[in-house]
Amino acid sequence: MRLGDHWRRTLAASLSAFFLPVSALALPKESAVPGGIAIVRLGVESARAAPRAWLGDQPVWVSAENGQWVAVVGLALDLPPGSHDLRVDDGHDDGHTERRVDFAVKSKNYPAQHIRLKDSSKVTLSPADEARAVAEITEIQKLKRHWREEAAVDSRFIQPAAGRLASRFGLRRFFNGEARAPHAGLDVAIPLGTPIKATAGGTVLAVGDYFFNGMTVFVDHGNGLISMVCHLDRIDVKAGASVTQGQPVGLSGMTGRASGPHLHWSMVLNGVMVDPELFIAQSDRVRR
Repeated sequence: MRLGDHWRRTLAASLSAFFLPVSALALPKESAVPGGIAIVRLGVESARAAPRAWLGDQPVWVSAENGQWVAVVGLALDLPPGSHDLRVDDGHDDGHTERRVDFAVKSKNYPAQHIRLKDSSKVTLSPADEARAVAEITEIQKLKRHWREEAAVDSRFIQPAAGRLASRFGLRRFFNGEARAPHAGLDVAIPLGTPIKATAGGTVLAVGDYFFNGMTVFVDHGNGLISMVCHLDRIDVKAGASVTQGQPVGLSGMTGRASGPHLHWSMVLNGVMVDPELFIAQSDRVRR
């Protein structure tokens, strides 16, 4: 029996949707503010390979959404509001491949948070601790800029541990009354020794024990998207290992600069920290 035109089109559409790459099915929530994510439309999707895009000199994740190529752009917390642009290479054969695509960033006023630490050495550093912290910050900045091309990125993330969402992303922080860098992650209030899970599949980029972050696991999800979980009491994975979503990577703790047991979860996109809550749907957020 031959299918009619209507049913052939219906079947073709269903199969097409089924075989779409994951990156085309789910993108992070857009919030074009400092510390957020801009979804920048680049043009109609075609059989041609995806365009490439850069913010400054940093590659940007390009995906497909509803028949359009889009750039998924991480916006640094210190990025000034206003007009910005991407450098885009469409890969045309006529030699005229590069263009500029503008996008707007709105302002956002993050609240302040005041924290008291009994260990003042984590606030006013000794020369030796300062030298260690500076070296580690340089190392972490290099990890944040890591780029691995990935055809499809699973952007449907889960919260790495069940617990109350405590300190939110972007808070202007004061330790013992002294201003410090804004809170570039999301804190989850959990007891010591709680299993911490990979928030999505990927490859362990690095593990380490850092002065501020404590015991930390970095997972590379491809195309400049990296997750990191900090202040762990124990790490159960090694650099280079593949992990699946939900796989345990360690146990929660209070190593590094922490006032008590909790999980600090950060997301990096094209080299900058962005709000992790943009990667998890409201229905997927878990609390104790």
